[in-house]
Amino acid sequence: MLSSTTDLQPLVISKVIDEVVDNFTTTVKMSVMYKSNQRVNNGHELFPSTLTSKPRVVVHGGDMKTFYTLVINDPDAPGPSDPYLREHLHWIITDIPGTTDSSYGKEVVSYEMPRPNIGIHRIVFVLFKQKKKRLCHVITPPPCRDGFKTRLFADQYELGLPVAAVFFNCQRESAARRR
Repeated sequence: MLSSTTDLQPLVISKVIDEVVDNFTTTVKMSVMYKSNQRVNNGHELFPSTLTSKPRVVVHGGDMKTFYTLVINDPDAPGPSDPYLREHLHWIITDIPGTTDSSYGKEVVSYEMPRPNIGIHRIVFVLFKQKKKRLCHVITPPPCRDGFKTRLFADQYELGLPVAAVFFNCQRESAARRR
């Protein structure tokens, strides 16, 4: 097993474990990189101007016969003090073969770049190991990106607990900060 309490500590402190997913054991590694060479690490800050393109999400584990589903969401929409749209869905990809990246999967919900207007938002990447080989034909995209529930999605498609997760913080850029 890859998980230790220190691996999950940032997810617990930030309340990703509690508000988005239940406690889990990390069994594969996942790395996330945006084209701007911005690597996603728990709790680091990335600005919307660096998030315009889909990130590359690499699954470091499993094998080509093991498939994964990736969900990206914002549990702080529209603002952290009143997240009544929790969770805002940014991307769903299914059928990602182990030891490959997200480009080998099937996009079920297209990528939407994070654009927070108020406060600091957590953008959460959650990876699930699929019990079935192909899910892309089974999953129905939600009618709305707002109010998405990662736990309910995982239950509905029998994904179980996550096998990996990472998050970054994102906030609106001021004109001065962009220079």
